[in-house]
Amino acid sequence: MSLPPSLPPEFHDIAKRVNNWGRWGRGDEIGTLNLITDEVVREAVRTVVSGQRVPLALDLKQDGVQTGMIPGRVNPLHVMIQINQELFGPGTVATSDDAVTFGLQAATHWDALTHVSHSGKIYNGRPAATITPHGRSGFSGIHTARHLVSRGVLLDVASAKGLDRLPGDHAVTPEDLDEAAEYGRVTVRAGDIVLVRTGQMRAYLAGDRHGYAFPSPGLSIRTPEWFHARDVAAVANDTLTFEIFPPEIENLWLPVHALDLVEMGMLQGQNWNLESLSTACAQSGRYAFLLSAMPEPFVGGTGTPVAPVALL
Repeated sequence: MSLPPSLPPEFHDIAKRVNNWGRWGRGDEIGTLNLITDEVVREAVRTVVSGQRVPLALDLKQDGVQTGMIPGRVNPLHVMIQINQELFGPGTVATSDDAVTFGLQAATHWDALTHVSHSGKIYNGRPAATITPHGRSGFSGIHTARHLVSRGVLLDVASAKGLDRLPGDHAVTPEDLDEAAEYGRVTVRAGDIVLVRTGQMRAYLAGDRHGYAFPSPGLSIRTPEWFHARDVAAVANDTLTFEIFPPEIENLWLPVHALDLVEMGMLQGQNWNLESLSTACAQSGRYAFLLSAMPEPFVGGTGTPVAPVALL
């Protein structure tokens, strides 16, 4: 059988090496989150020393991180639907209510395993056609990722290189991840949630939304094997596209998404603000912490906003 022209042999070779289909059974919907066991969580709790809490989410606002590059992925449109309304008559308690419309992957978020497909398949070999307009993700929707608390590890690639921010054309390699782990004096373990800091978030925080989006450093196509070898449960970083953008291999778009989500069954997150965490880890000399990053359980969702908190 011939390979799809947009997916070169190099991609398929890596896919075979990181594939987890059937590892936790043919009906499994959560992939590498199976690696977050009760024992992993107990060990994660032991990393809390000071009790310092570091929020990692961007503010949800109408002039948020999205640039319009992806049609329909709109920043939060927030409207008031009641303002001090006395529902039960004059002089009674008044209420204010609001509503919001936005893309589930518009700000700090997790990608569900169904966010991308390739060759007609999603995670665990299920047909991509199980995603429908009304049924949404009939398999592996974000609501299946019910528990996402584990040991978090910050791999501060930018700081390890003595930089505030990686260059826009920098593809983060396995060697970079090793260097950052050595810099933080931390060993990545099974069930960990790895946060990769490139420093790219600095552009957005400085008001340069378009400069944040493009060009952007990000993870290389070689990194899924690094995460697979260490049984990492989930990965997030501080960029819009997660992987390097434009891609490192010409015309091969989102290969890391496909390897992580489809082949490995590993959640990935984007637009995480790791700047304060970088400072806190440097000051404490500790790059491992308890991380709470619970997805909002949108039934059938291909992603979800998240407000993660690191507890040192």
